[in-house]
Amino acid sequence: MNPLVPLFVVLLLPIAAVCAVLFTDTGIEPALFYAAVKTFAILFVVGGAISFAASRLAARSHG
Repeated sequence: MNPLVPLFVVLLLPIAAVCAVLFTDTGIEPALFYAAVKTFAILFVVGGAISFAASRLAARSHG
């Protein structure tokens, strides 16, 4: 198993809780909830791409 999987799960638990509160709260505009989800998805993809590129660069410099 990839060692980042437990870290990913630990990070997703509070994010899921915040999203659940935003989704169920009647005072929150639905557009705000969807914007938060889209922002998280974009940042997650960018972070994953940077992490992947850094690991490839480190592997290339090692050998």
